[in-house]
Amino acid sequence: MARTEAPDVLVIGGGIVGLAVAWRARQRGLSVTVLDPDHGGGAARVAAGMLAPVTELQYGEEPLLHLGIASNVRYADFCAELSEAAGQDTGYRATGTLAVALDADDKAELGELHAFHQRLGLASEWITGREARKLEPMLAPGVRGGLHVADDHQVNPRLLLTALVAACEKAGVVLHRAAAAELLVEGDRAAGVRTSTGEHLTAGQTVLAAGPRSHLLPGLPADVLPPVRPVKGQILRLRMPTAHGPFLNRNVRAVVRGGHLYLVPRADGELVIGATTEEQGYDTTVTAGGVYELLRDAHELVPGITELPLVETSAGLRPGSPDNAPLLGPTALPGLLAATGHYRNGVLLTPVTADLIAETLATGAVPALAAPFSPSRFARSPR
Repeated sequence: MARTEAPDVLVIGGGIVGLAVAWRARQRGLSVTVLDPDHGGGAARVAAGMLAPVTELQYGEEPLLHLGIASNVRYADFCAELSEAAGQDTGYRATGTLAVALDADDKAELGELHAFHQRLGLASEWITGREARKLEPMLAPGVRGGLHVADDHQVNPRLLLTALVAACEKAGVVLHRAAAAELLVEGDRAAGVRTSTGEHLTAGQTVLAAGPRSHLLPGLPADVLPPVRPVKGQILRLRMPTAHGPFLNRNVRAVVRGGHLYLVPRADGELVIGATTEEQGYDTTVTAGGVYELLRDAHELVPGITELPLVETSAGLRPGSPDNAPLLGPTALPGLLAATGHYRNGVLLTPVTADLIAETLATGAVPALAAPFSPSRFARSPR
Protein backbone atom coordinates (compact mmCIF):
# COMPACT_ATOMS: atom_id res chain seq x y z
CA MET A 1 0.00 0.00 0.00
CA ALA A 2 1.54 3.34 -1.03
CA ARG A 3 1.71 6.19 1.43
CA THR A 4 2.19 9.74 0.28
CA GLU A 5 2.60 11.39 3.67
CA ALA A 6 5.35 10.67 6.21
CA PRO A 7 4.24 8.17 8.87
CA ASP A 8 4.20 9.04 12.53
CA VAL A 9 6.67 6.22 13.23
CA LEU A 10 9.37 4.51 11.20
CA VAL A 11 10.70 1.26 12.69
CA ILE A 12 14.13 0.17 11.44
CA GLY A 13 14.13 -3.60 11.71
CA GLY A 14 11.37 -6.10 10.99
CA GLY A 15 12.37 -8.78 13.49
CA ILE A 16 10.25 -9.89 16.41
CA VAL A 17 10.81 -6.71 18.47
CA GLY A 18 10.37 -4.28 15.58
CA LEU A 19 7.16 -5.92 14.39
CA ALA A 20 5.67 -6.04 17.89
CA VAL A 21 6.51 -2.36 18.46
CA ALA A 22 4.91 -1.47 15.12
CA TRP A 23 1.75 -3.47 15.89
CA ARG A 24 1.30 -1.88 19.32
CA ALA A 25 2.07 1.62 18.02
CA ARG A 26 -0.53 1.16 15.28
CA GLN A 27 -3.06 0.14 17.92
CA ARG A 28 -2.34 3.47 19.63
CA GLY A 29 -3.54 5.25 16.49
CA LEU A 30 -0.13 6.04 15.02
CA SER A 31 0.70 5.50 11.35
CA VAL A 32 3.67 3.12 11.13
CA THR A 33 6.16 1.91 8.52
CA VAL A 34 8.59 -0.96 9.18
CA LEU A 35 11.78 -0.99 7.10
CA ASP A 36 13.44 -4.36 6.53
CA PRO A 37 14.45 -6.42 3.48
CA ASP A 38 12.99 -9.57 5.09
CA HIS A 39 10.17 -8.91 7.56
CA GLY A 40 9.81 -11.73 10.05
CA GLY A 41 13.49 -12.72 9.90
CA GLY A 42 16.24 -12.14 12.44
CA ALA A 43 17.51 -14.04 15.45
CA ALA A 44 14.05 -15.06 16.62
CA ARG A 45 13.73 -17.49 13.70
CA VAL A 46 16.54 -19.48 15.30
CA ALA A 47 15.54 -18.98 18.96
CA ALA A 48 14.03 -21.76 21.07
CA GLY A 49 11.38 -19.48 22.57
CA MET A 50 11.77 -20.21 26.28
CA LEU A 51 9.92 -17.68 28.43
CA ALA A 52 12.09 -18.15 31.48
CA PRO A 53 12.72 -14.99 33.53
CA VAL A 54 13.31 -17.02 36.70
CA THR A 55 15.54 -19.83 35.42
CA GLU A 56 17.46 -17.37 33.19
CA LEU A 57 18.19 -15.11 36.16
CA GLN A 58 21.83 -14.37 36.91
CA TYR A 59 23.24 -12.55 39.92
CA GLY A 60 23.15 -8.78 39.61
CA GLU A 61 20.33 -8.83 37.04
CA GLU A 62 17.42 -7.99 39.33
CA PRO A 63 16.14 -5.05 37.20
CA LEU A 64 16.16 -7.34 34.17
CA LEU A 65 14.30 -9.96 36.21
CA HIS A 66 11.49 -7.49 36.96
CA LEU A 67 11.24 -6.58 33.29
CA GLY A 68 11.18 -10.25 32.30
CA ILE A 69 8.49 -11.13 34.81
CA ALA A 70 6.39 -8.18 33.66
CA SER A 71 6.67 -9.46 30.09
CA ASN A 72 6.00 -13.08 31.04
CA VAL A 73 2.81 -12.04 32.83
CA ARG A 74 1.66 -10.34 29.61
CA TYR A 75 2.45 -13.26 27.33
CA ALA A 76 -0.72 -15.36 27.46
CA ASP A 77 -2.96 -12.36 26.72
CA PHE A 78 -0.49 -11.00 24.15
CA CYS A 79 -0.54 -14.29 22.23
CA ALA A 80 -4.31 -14.66 22.50
CA GLU A 81 -4.82 -11.14 21.14
CA LEU A 82 -2.24 -11.66 18.42
CA SER A 83 -3.72 -15.00 17.35
CA GLU A 84 -7.15 -13.41 17.03
CA ALA A 85 -5.80 -10.44 15.08
CA ALA A 86 -3.68 -12.56 12.74
CA GLY A 87 -5.88 -15.63 12.50
CA GLN A 88 -2.81 -17.75 13.29
CA ASP A 89 -1.41 -19.71 16.22
CA THR A 90 1.70 -18.60 18.14
CA GLY A 91 2.64 -21.90 19.78
CA TYR A 92 2.32 -20.48 23.30
CA ARG A 93 2.41 -23.24 25.95
CA ALA A 94 2.24 -22.96 29.74
CA THR A 95 4.64 -25.86 30.25
CA GLY A 96 6.85 -24.84 33.16
CA THR A 97 10.63 -25.32 33.28
CA LEU A 98 12.79 -27.87 35.07
CA ALA A 99 16.43 -26.92 35.76
CA VAL A 100 18.47 -29.94 36.87
CA ALA A 101 21.94 -30.77 38.19
CA LEU A 102 24.04 -33.65 36.89
CA ASP A 103 26.79 -33.63 39.52
CA ALA A 104 27.52 -32.40 43.03
CA ASP A 105 28.98 -29.07 41.89
CA ASP A 106 25.96 -28.32 39.72
CA LYS A 107 23.68 -29.30 42.60
CA ALA A 108 25.46 -26.88 44.93
CA GLU A 109 25.21 -24.11 42.32
CA LEU A 110 21.50 -24.78 41.80
CA GLY A 111 21.01 -24.79 45.56
CA GLU A 112 22.57 -21.32 45.79
CA LEU A 113 20.36 -20.15 42.93
CA HIS A 114 17.30 -21.51 44.71
CA ALA A 115 18.25 -19.61 47.86
CA PHE A 116 18.62 -16.49 45.72
CA HIS A 117 15.16 -17.10 44.28
CA GLN A 118 13.76 -17.46 47.78
CA ARG A 119 15.30 -14.18 48.92
CA LEU A 120 13.64 -12.46 45.95
CA GLY A 121 10.29 -14.09 46.66
CA LEU A 122 10.23 -16.04 43.39
CA ALA A 123 8.15 -19.18 42.85
CA SER A 124 10.93 -21.76 42.55
CA GLU A 125 10.57 -25.26 44.05
CA TRP A 126 13.53 -27.45 44.97
CA ILE A 127 12.99 -31.10 44.05
CA THR A 128 15.09 -34.27 44.42
CA GLY A 129 16.54 -36.25 41.56
CA ARG A 130 13.83 -38.86 41.97
CA GLU A 131 11.14 -36.19 41.84
CA ALA A 132 12.74 -34.69 38.74
CA ARG A 133 12.70 -38.07 36.98
CA LYS A 134 9.09 -38.56 37.99
CA LEU A 135 8.25 -35.31 36.19
CA GLU A 136 10.48 -36.20 33.24
CA PRO A 137 11.14 -39.97 33.05
CA MET A 138 13.60 -39.59 30.14
CA LEU A 139 16.12 -37.76 32.34
CA ALA A 140 19.40 -39.53 33.06
CA PRO A 141 19.50 -41.66 36.25
CA GLY A 142 22.39 -39.52 37.51
CA VAL A 143 20.34 -36.33 37.87
CA ARG A 144 20.96 -35.14 41.44
CA GLY A 145 18.08 -32.68 41.88
CA GLY A 146 16.73 -29.50 40.44
CA LEU A 147 14.41 -26.53 40.42
CA HIS A 148 10.85 -26.70 39.15
CA VAL A 149 9.55 -23.29 38.02
CA ALA A 150 5.93 -23.63 36.99
CA ASP A 151 5.64 -20.09 35.61
CA ASP A 152 8.49 -20.31 33.07
CA HIS A 153 6.79 -21.21 29.79
CA GLN A 154 7.46 -21.23 26.02
CA VAL A 155 6.32 -19.87 22.66
CA ASN A 156 7.21 -20.82 19.08
CA PRO A 157 9.10 -17.78 17.73
CA ARG A 158 8.63 -18.78 14.10
CA LEU A 159 4.87 -18.94 14.50
CA LEU A 160 4.97 -15.73 16.53
CA LEU A 161 6.85 -13.92 13.76
CA THR A 162 4.41 -15.12 11.09
CA ALA A 163 1.49 -13.96 13.22
CA LEU A 164 3.09 -10.56 13.83
CA VAL A 165 3.62 -9.99 10.10
CA ALA A 166 -0.02 -10.88 9.41
CA ALA A 167 -1.33 -8.74 12.29
CA CYS A 168 0.74 -5.75 11.17
CA GLU A 169 -0.53 -6.03 7.61
CA LYS A 170 -4.14 -6.32 8.74
CA ALA A 171 -3.72 -3.33 11.08
CA GLY A 172 -2.42 -1.12 8.27
CA VAL A 173 1.29 -1.11 9.12
CA VAL A 174 3.33 -0.51 5.95
CA LEU A 175 6.01 -3.18 5.50
CA HIS A 176 8.66 -1.54 3.32
CA ARG A 177 11.09 -4.06 1.84
CA ALA A 178 14.51 -2.42 1.80
CA ALA A 179 17.48 -1.95 4.10
CA ALA A 180 18.33 1.24 5.98
CA ALA A 181 21.42 2.79 4.37
CA GLU A 182 21.73 6.00 6.41
CA LEU A 183 19.96 7.78 9.23
CA LEU A 184 18.69 11.20 8.17
CA VAL A 185 19.26 13.99 10.68
CA GLU A 186 17.72 17.42 10.17
CA GLY A 187 18.10 20.26 12.63
CA ASP A 188 19.72 18.01 15.24
CA ARG A 189 16.74 15.64 15.10
CA ALA A 190 16.25 12.19 13.55
CA ALA A 191 14.10 12.65 10.47
CA GLY A 192 14.02 9.13 8.95
CA VAL A 193 16.35 7.14 6.74
CA ARG A 194 17.78 6.82 3.26
CA THR A 195 17.11 3.28 2.07
CA SER A 196 19.32 0.88 0.16
CA THR A 197 17.23 1.65 -2.92
CA GLY A 198 17.90 5.40 -2.64
CA GLU A 199 14.53 6.46 -1.24
CA HIS A 200 14.20 8.96 1.60
CA LEU A 201 11.68 7.75 4.17
CA THR A 202 10.86 10.50 6.66
CA ALA A 203 8.88 10.09 9.87
CA GLY A 204 7.89 11.96 12.99
CA GLN A 205 9.75 9.45 15.17
CA THR A 206 12.19 6.67 14.33
CA VAL A 207 12.72 3.45 16.29
CA LEU A 208 16.04 1.62 15.97
CA ALA A 209 15.22 -2.10 16.33
CA ALA A 210 17.85 -3.70 14.11
CA GLY A 211 19.14 -6.23 16.64
CA PRO A 212 22.89 -6.93 16.53
CA ARG A 213 23.28 -4.56 13.56
CA SER A 214 21.73 -1.57 15.32
CA HIS A 215 25.12 0.14 15.75
CA LEU A 216 26.08 -0.26 12.09
CA LEU A 217 23.62 2.28 10.67
CA PRO A 218 25.56 5.11 8.98
CA GLY A 219 24.57 8.57 10.13
CA LEU A 220 24.18 7.68 13.80
CA PRO A 221 26.00 10.33 15.88
CA ALA A 222 28.89 8.95 17.92
CA ASP A 223 27.16 9.65 21.24
CA VAL A 224 24.06 7.75 20.09
CA LEU A 225 25.70 4.55 18.82
CA PRO A 226 24.15 1.67 20.79
CA PRO A 227 26.88 -0.59 22.24
CA VAL A 228 25.45 -3.84 20.89
CA ARG A 229 27.41 -6.75 19.48
CA PRO A 230 26.53 -10.07 17.83
CA VAL A 231 26.71 -13.17 20.04
CA LYS A 232 26.45 -16.36 18.01
CA GLY A 233 24.24 -19.23 19.10
CA GLN A 234 23.99 -22.63 17.38
CA ILE A 235 20.82 -24.63 17.81
CA LEU A 236 19.45 -28.04 16.80
CA ARG A 237 15.96 -29.27 15.97
CA LEU A 238 15.05 -32.93 16.40
CA ARG A 239 11.82 -34.88 15.95
CA MET A 240 10.31 -36.64 18.97
CA PRO A 241 8.19 -39.80 18.75
CA THR A 242 4.49 -39.24 19.38
CA ALA A 243 3.10 -42.79 19.39
CA HIS A 244 3.89 -43.66 23.01
CA GLY A 245 3.32 -40.43 24.88
CA PRO A 246 5.50 -37.32 25.14
CA PHE A 247 9.28 -37.66 25.09
CA LEU A 248 9.52 -34.53 27.26
CA ASN A 249 6.67 -32.56 28.83
CA ARG A 250 8.32 -29.26 29.72
CA ASN A 251 11.40 -27.13 29.15
CA VAL A 252 14.49 -28.76 30.62
CA ARG A 253 17.75 -26.96 31.27
CA ALA A 254 21.06 -27.77 32.91
CA VAL A 255 24.68 -26.71 33.21
CA VAL A 256 26.90 -29.35 31.61
CA ARG A 257 30.70 -28.89 31.72
CA GLY A 258 30.09 -25.27 32.64
CA GLY A 259 27.94 -24.62 29.58
CA HIS A 260 24.24 -23.84 29.69
CA LEU A 261 22.00 -26.27 27.82
CA TYR A 262 18.25 -26.30 27.27
CA LEU A 263 15.72 -28.57 25.61
CA VAL A 264 12.34 -27.19 24.54
CA PRO A 265 9.66 -29.69 23.42
CA ARG A 266 7.00 -28.38 21.06
CA ALA A 267 3.41 -29.58 20.91
CA ASP A 268 3.96 -30.67 17.28
CA GLY A 269 6.77 -33.08 18.21
CA GLU A 270 9.71 -30.79 17.50
CA LEU A 271 12.48 -30.72 20.12
CA VAL A 272 14.78 -27.69 20.14
CA ILE A 273 18.23 -28.01 21.72
CA GLY A 274 20.46 -25.01 22.34
CA ALA A 275 22.45 -23.04 22.50
CA THR A 276 26.09 -22.25 22.19
CA THR A 277 27.44 -18.81 23.14
CA GLU A 278 30.21 -17.69 20.80
CA GLU A 279 31.89 -14.33 20.26
CA GLN A 280 32.48 -14.80 16.53
CA GLY A 281 31.32 -11.52 15.06
CA TYR A 282 28.73 -11.87 12.32
CA ASP A 283 29.59 -15.46 11.45
CA THR A 284 26.50 -17.73 11.33
CA THR A 285 28.25 -20.91 10.19
CA VAL A 286 26.97 -24.12 11.77
CA THR A 287 30.06 -26.03 12.90
CA ALA A 288 30.64 -29.73 13.52
CA GLY A 289 32.01 -28.83 16.95
CA GLY A 290 28.91 -26.87 17.91
CA VAL A 291 26.58 -29.68 16.85
CA TYR A 292 28.75 -32.26 18.62
CA GLU A 293 28.86 -30.33 21.88
CA LEU A 294 25.11 -29.81 21.97
CA LEU A 295 24.36 -33.47 21.21
CA ARG A 296 27.03 -34.71 23.65
CA ASP A 297 25.71 -32.60 26.52
CA ALA A 298 22.07 -33.32 25.68
CA HIS A 299 22.86 -37.06 25.69
CA GLU A 300 24.25 -36.78 29.22
CA LEU A 301 21.06 -35.08 30.31
CA VAL A 302 18.59 -37.21 28.31
CA PRO A 303 20.30 -40.38 27.02
CA GLY A 304 17.51 -41.23 24.59
CA ILE A 305 18.17 -38.06 22.62
CA THR A 306 20.59 -39.78 20.24
CA GLU A 307 17.81 -42.01 18.89
CA LEU A 308 15.82 -39.04 17.57
CA PRO A 309 16.00 -37.80 13.97
CA LEU A 310 18.02 -34.60 13.53
CA VAL A 311 15.98 -32.39 11.19
CA GLU A 312 17.68 -28.98 11.29
CA THR A 313 20.82 -27.19 12.41
CA SER A 314 21.04 -23.40 12.45
CA ALA A 315 22.87 -20.45 13.96
CA GLY A 316 21.72 -16.96 14.85
CA LEU A 317 23.07 -13.75 16.32
CA ARG A 318 21.83 -12.38 19.63
CA PRO A 319 22.15 -8.60 20.14
CA GLY A 320 24.33 -8.42 23.26
CA SER A 321 24.87 -5.30 25.39
CA PRO A 322 27.54 -4.53 28.03
CA ASP A 323 25.18 -5.38 30.91
CA ASN A 324 23.12 -8.04 29.09
CA ALA A 325 20.03 -5.80 29.30
CA PRO A 326 18.14 -4.05 26.50
CA LEU A 327 18.25 -0.42 25.42
CA LEU A 328 14.69 0.90 25.57
CA GLY A 329 13.39 4.41 24.92
CA PRO A 330 14.60 7.80 23.70
CA THR A 331 18.24 8.21 22.74
CA ALA A 332 20.29 11.39 23.05
CA LEU A 333 19.19 12.30 19.51
CA PRO A 334 15.66 13.78 19.57
CA GLY A 335 13.21 11.78 17.47
CA LEU A 336 15.21 8.54 17.73
CA LEU A 337 14.24 5.74 20.11
CA ALA A 338 16.04 2.45 20.69
CA ALA A 339 14.54 -1.01 21.10
CA THR A 340 17.59 -3.25 20.87
CA GLY A 341 20.25 -5.11 22.86
CA HIS A 342 17.90 -7.78 24.24
CA TYR A 343 20.66 -10.44 24.13
CA ARG A 344 19.27 -13.84 25.24
CA ASN A 345 15.85 -12.44 26.22
CA GLY A 346 14.56 -11.05 22.94
CA VAL A 347 11.57 -13.38 22.62
CA LEU A 348 10.71 -13.15 26.32
CA LEU A 349 10.82 -9.34 26.36
CA THR A 350 8.85 -8.80 23.16
CA PRO A 351 5.43 -7.97 24.72
CA VAL A 352 6.77 -5.60 27.38
CA THR A 353 9.15 -3.90 24.93
CA ALA A 354 6.28 -3.31 22.50
CA ASP A 355 4.07 -1.87 25.25
CA LEU A 356 6.76 0.42 26.67
CA ILE A 357 7.98 1.77 23.33
CA ALA A 358 4.44 2.27 22.01
CA GLU A 359 3.54 4.17 25.19
CA THR A 360 6.57 6.41 24.77
CA LEU A 361 5.81 7.02 21.09
CA ALA A 362 2.18 7.87 21.79
CA THR A 363 2.61 10.05 24.88
CA GLY A 364 6.21 11.24 24.93
CA ALA A 365 6.54 9.93 28.50
CA VAL A 366 8.89 7.07 29.39
CA PRO A 367 7.15 4.46 31.61
CA ALA A 368 8.84 3.80 34.95
CA LEU A 369 9.45 0.15 34.03
CA ALA A 370 11.64 1.26 31.11
CA ALA A 371 13.69 3.81 33.07
CA PRO A 372 16.51 1.42 34.17
CA PHE A 373 17.08 0.50 30.53
CA SER A 374 17.51 3.97 29.06
CA PRO A 375 20.03 4.06 26.20
CA SER A 376 21.61 7.06 27.95
CA ARG A 377 23.21 4.76 30.53
CA PHE A 378 25.84 4.01 27.88
CA ALA A 379 26.18 7.57 26.55
CA ARG A 380 29.78 8.35 25.62
CA SER A 381 29.38 12.03 26.37
CA PRO A 382 26.58 14.46 27.22
CA ARG A 383 24.73 15.71 24.17
